[in-house]
Amino acid sequence: MLQPTQNPANDTKYSPNTYTPPKNITSSMEQATIGRSVVIKGDVSGAESLYIDGRIEGTINFADSRVTIGRNAVIVANVTAKEVVVMGTVTGNIHCTDRLDIRSEGSLTGDVVTPRVCVEDGAVLKGSVEVRTAQKQAAQAQNEKPQAPSKTVEAVKPAEPPKAAAAAASASTSATLAHGSKVMYNESN
Repeated sequence: MLQPTQNPANDTKYSPNTYTPPKNITSSMEQATIGRSVVIKGDVSGAESLYIDGRIEGTINFADSRVTIGRNAVIVANVTAKEVVVMGTVTGNIHCTDRLDIRSEGSLTGDVVTPRVCVEDGAVLKGSVEVRTAQKQAAQAQNEKPQAPSKTVEAVKPAEPPKAAAAAASASTSATLAHGSKVMYNESN
Protein backbone atom coordinates (compact mmCIF):
# COMPACT_ATOMS: atom_id res chain seq x y z
CA MET A 1 0.00 0.00 0.00
CA LEU A 2 1.29 3.38 -0.90
CA GLN A 3 1.33 6.09 1.68
CA PRO A 4 1.56 9.76 0.85
CA THR A 5 4.95 11.19 1.63
CA GLN A 6 5.05 13.93 4.18
CA ASN A 7 6.86 17.09 3.35
CA PRO A 8 8.46 18.57 6.50
CA ALA A 9 8.26 22.07 4.96
CA ASN A 10 4.44 21.82 4.88
CA ASP A 11 4.15 20.41 8.38
CA THR A 12 3.70 23.21 10.95
CA LYS A 13 5.51 21.46 13.78
CA TYR A 14 8.73 21.42 11.72
CA SER A 15 8.41 24.99 10.49
CA PRO A 16 11.40 27.08 11.55
CA ASN A 17 9.22 30.21 11.97
CA THR A 18 6.87 28.87 14.66
CA TYR A 19 7.79 28.82 18.33
CA THR A 20 6.22 26.47 20.82
CA PRO A 21 7.15 27.37 24.40
CA PRO A 22 8.01 24.49 26.72
CA LYS A 23 5.09 23.30 28.79
CA ASN A 24 5.28 23.22 32.55
CA ILE A 25 4.73 19.86 34.16
CA THR A 26 2.32 21.24 36.75
CA SER A 27 1.39 24.69 37.93
CA SER A 28 2.63 23.81 41.44
CA MET A 29 6.17 23.79 40.03
CA GLU A 30 6.01 27.49 39.19
CA GLN A 31 8.30 29.58 41.33
CA ALA A 32 9.28 33.23 41.29
CA THR A 33 12.96 33.99 41.84
CA ILE A 34 14.67 37.08 43.24
CA GLY A 35 18.31 36.92 42.14
CA ARG A 36 21.51 37.76 44.02
CA SER A 37 21.88 41.29 42.71
CA VAL A 38 18.25 42.31 43.36
CA VAL A 39 17.50 44.63 46.30
CA ILE A 40 13.86 45.28 47.23
CA LYS A 41 12.73 47.80 49.82
CA GLY A 42 9.00 47.52 50.52
CA ASP A 43 6.26 44.89 50.43
CA VAL A 44 6.59 41.67 48.44
CA SER A 45 3.50 39.48 48.04
CA GLY A 46 2.18 36.82 45.72
CA ALA A 47 0.38 33.53 45.25
CA GLU A 48 3.20 31.32 43.89
CA SER A 49 6.29 29.92 45.56
CA LEU A 50 9.18 32.35 45.97
CA TYR A 51 12.94 31.74 45.99
CA ILE A 52 15.02 34.66 47.29
CA ASP A 53 18.76 34.95 46.80
CA GLY A 54 18.95 38.75 47.02
CA ARG A 55 18.13 41.35 49.69
CA ILE A 56 14.64 42.35 50.88
CA GLU A 57 13.79 45.01 53.46
CA GLY A 58 10.10 45.37 54.41
CA THR A 59 7.47 42.61 54.46
CA ILE A 60 7.05 39.32 52.61
CA ASN A 61 3.51 37.90 52.36
CA PHE A 62 2.94 34.61 50.53
CA ALA A 63 0.19 33.20 52.78
CA ASP A 64 -0.64 30.13 50.64
CA SER A 65 2.83 29.39 49.28
CA ARG A 66 6.39 28.45 50.13
CA VAL A 67 9.16 31.03 50.62
CA THR A 68 12.74 29.80 50.33
CA ILE A 69 15.49 32.09 51.55
CA GLY A 70 18.63 31.09 49.64
CA ARG A 71 22.19 30.90 50.92
CA ASN A 72 23.10 34.36 49.60
CA ALA A 73 19.90 36.08 50.76
CA VAL A 74 19.78 38.78 53.41
CA ILE A 75 16.25 39.44 54.65
CA VAL A 76 15.30 42.26 57.02
CA ALA A 77 11.56 41.71 56.96
CA ASN A 78 8.58 40.04 58.58
CA VAL A 79 7.67 36.92 56.63
CA THR A 80 4.19 35.37 56.39
CA ALA A 81 3.89 32.15 54.38
CA LYS A 82 2.55 28.62 54.39
CA GLU A 83 6.07 27.20 54.53
CA VAL A 84 9.43 28.93 55.02
CA VAL A 85 12.87 27.42 54.38
CA VAL A 86 15.82 29.46 55.70
CA MET A 87 19.28 28.87 54.22
CA GLY A 88 20.44 32.51 54.37
CA THR A 89 20.13 35.30 56.94
CA VAL A 90 16.76 36.55 58.24
CA THR A 91 16.19 39.36 60.71
CA GLY A 92 12.48 39.66 61.44
CA ASN A 93 9.46 37.69 62.58
CA ILE A 94 8.20 34.61 60.73
CA HIS A 95 4.60 33.40 60.77
CA CYS A 96 3.97 30.03 59.06
CA THR A 97 0.71 28.18 58.65
CA ASP A 98 2.46 24.87 57.91
CA ARG A 99 6.20 24.60 58.64
CA LEU A 100 9.46 26.45 59.29
CA ASP A 101 12.70 24.75 58.25
CA ILE A 102 16.03 26.34 59.23
CA ARG A 103 18.87 24.59 57.43
CA SER A 104 22.39 24.19 58.80
CA GLU A 105 23.70 27.30 57.03
CA GLY A 106 20.63 29.39 57.96
CA SER A 107 20.35 32.15 60.54
CA LEU A 108 17.15 33.61 62.01
CA THR A 109 16.90 36.46 64.49
CA GLY A 110 13.25 37.07 65.36
CA ASP A 111 10.07 35.58 66.73
CA VAL A 112 8.43 32.52 65.15
CA VAL A 113 4.82 31.28 65.16
CA THR A 114 4.31 27.96 63.37
CA PRO A 115 2.65 24.55 63.85
CA ARG A 116 5.88 22.69 62.92
CA VAL A 117 9.54 23.67 63.15
CA CYS A 118 12.78 21.97 62.11
CA VAL A 119 16.21 23.34 63.07
CA GLU A 120 19.19 21.53 61.58
CA ASP A 121 22.51 21.11 63.34
CA GLY A 122 24.60 24.26 62.88
CA ALA A 123 21.65 26.59 62.29
CA VAL A 124 21.32 29.78 64.34
CA LEU A 125 17.95 30.69 65.90
CA LYS A 126 17.65 33.65 68.23
CA GLY A 127 14.19 34.75 69.38
CA SER A 128 10.97 33.27 70.66
CA VAL A 129 9.31 30.20 69.17
CA GLU A 130 5.61 29.53 69.55
CA VAL A 131 4.37 26.22 68.19
CA ARG A 132 0.62 26.13 67.82
CA THR A 133 -1.88 24.22 65.74
CA ALA A 134 -3.89 25.73 62.92
CA GLN A 135 -7.01 25.71 65.11
CA LYS A 136 -5.25 27.76 67.80
CA GLN A 137 -3.94 30.19 65.18
CA ALA A 138 -7.43 30.67 63.74
CA ALA A 139 -8.94 31.08 67.22
CA GLN A 140 -6.37 33.70 68.18
CA ALA A 141 -6.91 35.59 64.94
CA GLN A 142 -10.64 35.75 65.74
CA ASN A 143 -10.28 36.57 69.44
CA GLU A 144 -7.15 38.77 69.22
CA LYS A 145 -6.40 37.95 72.86
CA PRO A 146 -2.78 38.25 73.96
CA GLN A 147 -1.09 34.92 74.60
CA ALA A 148 1.20 34.11 77.52
CA PRO A 149 4.81 35.03 76.75
CA SER A 150 6.56 32.37 74.74
CA LYS A 151 9.95 30.87 75.45
CA THR A 152 13.09 32.63 74.22
CA VAL A 153 15.22 30.29 72.14
CA GLU A 154 18.87 30.57 71.21
CA ALA A 155 20.52 27.79 69.24
CA VAL A 156 24.08 26.97 70.20
CA LYS A 157 26.46 26.25 67.32
CA PRO A 158 28.30 22.95 67.63
CA ALA A 159 31.69 24.71 67.32
CA GLU A 160 31.04 26.68 70.54
CA PRO A 161 33.49 25.82 73.35
CA PRO A 162 32.07 23.42 75.95
CA LYS A 163 32.68 25.91 78.80
CA ALA A 164 30.50 28.56 77.11
CA ALA A 165 27.74 26.01 76.51
CA ALA A 166 27.96 24.83 80.13
CA ALA A 167 27.79 28.42 81.43
CA ALA A 168 24.75 29.09 79.26
CA ALA A 169 23.13 25.85 80.45
CA SER A 170 23.54 26.79 84.10
CA ALA A 171 21.53 29.99 83.55
CA SER A 172 18.78 28.35 81.51
CA THR A 173 17.23 25.08 80.46
CA SER A 174 18.35 23.20 77.35
CA ALA A 175 16.91 20.67 74.96
CA THR A 176 18.47 18.63 72.19
CA LEU A 177 16.69 18.61 68.83
CA ALA A 178 16.99 16.30 65.84
CA HIS A 179 20.49 15.92 64.40
CA GLY A 180 22.11 16.92 67.71
CA SER A 181 21.22 20.64 67.70
CA LYS A 182 21.23 22.08 71.18
CA VAL A 183 18.65 24.74 72.05
CA MET A 184 18.85 26.99 75.07
CA TYR A 185 15.72 28.64 76.39
CA ASN A 186 14.82 30.86 79.32
CA GLU A 187 11.43 30.95 80.97
CA SER A 188 10.27 34.57 80.86
CA ASN A 189 7.22 35.25 83.03
